[in-house]
Amino acid sequence: MPKVVFSGLRVTNMKNSIAVALFVLTTLLVLFPGHASAQQPSEAMRKIVTRVPPQYPSLARSMNVQGTVKADVLVAPNGTVKSVEVKGGHPLFVQAAQNALREWRWEPAAHETDEIVELRFTP
Repeated sequence: MPKVVFSGLRVTNMKNSIAVALFVLTTLLVLFPGHASAQQPSEAMRKIVTRVPPQYPSLARSMNVQGTVKADVLVAPNGTVKSVEVKGGHPLFVQAAQNALREWRWEPAAHETDEIVELRFTP
């Protein structure tokens, strides 16, 4: 089988290099999965004391749309919400999720924590 030359590199050598790089990357991700987490498990799950349900947006209700919003909530040591950063979700639900999450309260802790929250909106 003849080898195809592209810009001075053999295509088969490029494919082999890509395959090796993907293998190495996959192996590293499998061996070191814990480095993606920013918190220890004991810090990550503070107990929620007050959970305010989000208001379902009227536009989403009229369109019969459902979805989720995932947010990173920075919780102060006294349990109040310092900030809400939306990480993903349906745009129709983002404002309602932020408004509700700002009213949530967690149990007090020694220092502030990041809590990942996912809110589901169904009509």
